[in-house]
Amino acid sequence: MSGFIICDSLVKIFKVSDIEVLALQGLDLTVKQGELVGIVGASGSGKTTLMNVLGGLVRPSAGQVIVNGQNLLQMRPRQLTAYRQEEVGFVWQQGSRNLIPYLSALDNIKLPMTLAGRMDRRARARMLMDTVGLAERIDHKPPQMSGGEQQRVAIAVALANEPKLLLADEPTGELDSVTSDQVYDLFQRLNRELGLTICIVSHDPLIARHVGRVVAIRDGKLASETVRRRQNGAANAETMSQMDQFEELIVLDSAGRLQIPKSYREELAIKNRVEMEVTDKGLLIRPAQNLEETSSTLEIQIESDIRMERKARGDQGSPRRRLLSRFRRRRFRPPGERERGNKQ
Repeated sequence: MSGFIICDSLVKIFKVSDIEVLALQGLDLTVKQGELVGIVGASGSGKTTLMNVLGGLVRPSAGQVIVNGQNLLQMRPRQLTAYRQEEVGFVWQQGSRNLIPYLSALDNIKLPMTLAGRMDRRARARMLMDTVGLAERIDHKPPQMSGGEQQRVAIAVALANEPKLLLADEPTGELDSVTSDQVYDLFQRLNRELGLTICIVSHDPLIARHVGRVVAIRDGKLASETVRRRQNGAANAETMSQMDQFEELIVLDSAGRLQIPKSYREELAIKNRVEMEVTDKGLLIRPAQNLEETSSTLEIQIESDIRMERKARGDQGSPRRRLLSRFRRRRFRPPGERERGNKQ
């Protein structure tokens, strides 16, 4: 398995008081070196958790995550600190999280280099301000700059120590459409000219037009992938972008599982079982016919009723508990023994 980023069966569980929240549920993802990838998903889907894991801010609970040949799960705290400082750059949605308000743009960029002990701080900071197109704003402080300018300075700060991976969490979430396009154009240029691997977490439905590939996360797993198909015959880059086609693919995880989009399930009345058939054109998936409620669904319902009953009365030996016990014994008895029991 090759790739700059490799996530294999990645699991992250957050515990709040006595409640456990499963943020990532066996997620698989591979990103090639120099790729520009968008990560989308609904709130609570796990996309920001994934970014925090890739950035070394959060340790996964299980699975494997490798970035540039380094297994983050096996790193010691000091190694993770060095990784965050030297290998990865962050761009956050809120300007207050990216920049220190009482420092100039130049000093903000110099700060991470000072912490890393670099000697060429001033020259590199000036070069980065020129790279993001703000050479004339080096002495301005964040409150004196627009939102788009602040985000471009934030990108320069993220690039200060020459990271190999750039992670951006909703970098255009507080910007208008025109300014957002400028920020996306900057990401594209950095990816193209520096060969930088960039992952952008976003709610923007049009992000596919600004990146090479979009992966969608649903319920802590990779659900689908939108791939840009380049068209030949375009006169220039702008025409090429307008002629691009986008194809959405459903992702199979390492166990061969896939997620059928909710809209498809509702349209085809797919419940908890489907039928699969190999045809001349490929694999056919259709709703199971004449399917009554399965035993597993019934068991889950009984368990739910038991929990509610115990919570209400504190009854450990409720009739529903005895019913579930009989249900399980009957369900898991061998067929021959089950038939003999019915005759008796």
